[in-house]
Amino acid sequence: MGKNYVDIESDDGDVLRYRKHANGRGLVAHGAKVAATARVEAGAYIEPRARVLDGARIGAGAWIEPGAVIGQGAVIDANAHIGPDAAIGAKAKIGVRVHVGSGAQIAGGSLIGDDESIRDGERVATDLRGFRLAA
Repeated sequence: MGKNYVDIESDDGDVLRYRKHANGRGLVAHGAKVAATARVEAGAYIEPRARVLDGARIGAGAWIEPGAVIGQGAVIDANAHIGPDAAIGAKAKIGVRVHVGSGAQIAGGSLIGDDESIRDGERVATDLRGFRLAA
């Protein structure tokens, strides 16, 4: 059995240790909190200070930046990028290759379709079909 962690050196020379999450083998940085019931697919990265709550699913290639919060039962599809300090509500679904900007907030139960981009600090709520609701 191989080691259960990976050390990665950043451009500025800092070394960050990631452990492989037991449910999916995605990489979770030291200082991140990921529920045991969450699924983090191989190739996904969860950065320090990020939190992934119960039952959330993080797809292959997804990147959850520092301080982001992924709500209970939320789904982050493959290659999505959740920016620093962004918040994804419970049972929200973020599509493939979506970019959620820094500090953005996605309401619980919202559906963000594939290839969409949410601006820094933007607040988004949608119905079950993905149509945006008035603020």
